[in-house]
Amino acid sequence: MKRLLLSLLLVVFVGHVSADDALPTDSVYQANIALVDQAGQPWHWNERRGHVQIVSMFYTSCTMVCPMIVDTMKLTAQHVSSDKRDRLHLLLVSFDPATDSVAVLRDYARQRKLPTPAWTLARTAQRADTRRVAALLGLQYRQLPDGDFNHSSELVLLDADGRIVGRTSEMGRVDPDFVRAVEQALSRE
Repeated sequence: MKRLLLSLLLVVFVGHVSADDALPTDSVYQANIALVDQAGQPWHWNERRGHVQIVSMFYTSCTMVCPMIVDTMKLTAQHVSSDKRDRLHLLLVSFDPATDSVAVLRDYARQRKLPTPAWTLARTAQRADTRRVAALLGLQYRQLPDGDFNHSSELVLLDADGRIVGRTSEMGRVDPDFVRAVEQALSRE
């Protein structure tokens, strides 16, 4: 069911991909989405291809769930075998690109001790693309009248070709099954 839903979302959200790319049809990298990272560097979603990564969405002014998402990503990465950990990428995409400017993302990364190159904090270049990223990852969110967000709290594991190969909603502690999925994805890289 999830695979069917992802395939349908890809049909709706697909950007231009050349035949030379030979991406799997269920790859989230089929979507052509422009992002900007905490260093101000623009890049496209499909440029993440070739790297196993844990992805989630957050917003920097969140004081409850988002810090727990970040901490869970840190814990998960720490539990990956040391010989594989350096190949794991961690990506956080903001639900709130209107507020989470490059400078705000950079400050947040520094305050939370999220070092590059392993960690990338990003915002979409186009506000509508934030919704596309969430849909591709199977995450939900909505902005509240006070500016806060209700949102899913999940870590999503992408293999090197951008296929979703794992996810966990266990926050605040390590999910051993998710760590095993990360290890397996890194072994296949």
